[in-house]
Amino acid sequence: MSKILSLNNLTPRKEALVKNKIRLGRGDASGHGSYSGKGRKGQKSRTGSGKGLQLFALRQSILRTPKLRGFTSLTAKAAVFNVSDLASNFKEGSVINLAVLKELNLVKSNIKAFKILGNGEISMKIIIDGGLVSKTAKEKIEKAGGEIKEIKKKEIKEKKFKKI
Repeated sequence: MSKILSLNNLTPRKEALVKNKIRLGRGDASGHGSYSGKGRKGQKSRTGSGKGLQLFALRQSILRTPKLRGFTSLTAKAAVFNVSDLASNFKEGSVINLAVLKELNLVKSNIKAFKILGNGEISMKIIIDGGLVSKTAKEKIEKAGGEIKEIKKKEIKEKKFKKI
C-alpha cells in the first residue's frame, strides 16, 4: 500500500537540506562579485583577516582551564621505604619481599618493585628479597646482621604496565 500524501508525511530531499557554501568573487551577476561582500578598502577587506582575535581568545581560554586528566607513566615506579620503616613494621628474622609488603598494605597493588633507603636506624636481622637497596641502607642492614638478595634495575624496567 502506498502512503496518502498529506502535510504530516512530507519530507524534503536530502540535497535541499544541505546549505551550499556561498561562492565569493564569481562575477557581479552572482551577487557576490567585485568586493565579495567585504566592502571597499581596509584591514578587514584584505586576506587573512577575520580570525585573529577569536583564535587568541580561544588560546587564552584553553590556558586558563585546569588540566583535568593528568598523566600516568608507562614505566613502573618503585615504592620507597626507609630503614626506620622496616624496623617499626617487621620482627626479628622476617623476610621482606613485595608480596609481604602488599599483604601488610604498605604498598599499593599496582607497584612492581620497592627500594629501601638508609634514613633511620635498624638493630635487628632481616632478610630483603627482591628489592633495590641504597648503599647506606645496605651498610646498616648488614651491620645489624641482615641479608640482602638484591635485584637489578633492568628487571624493574622490563616490568611495564600494559598499554590499553
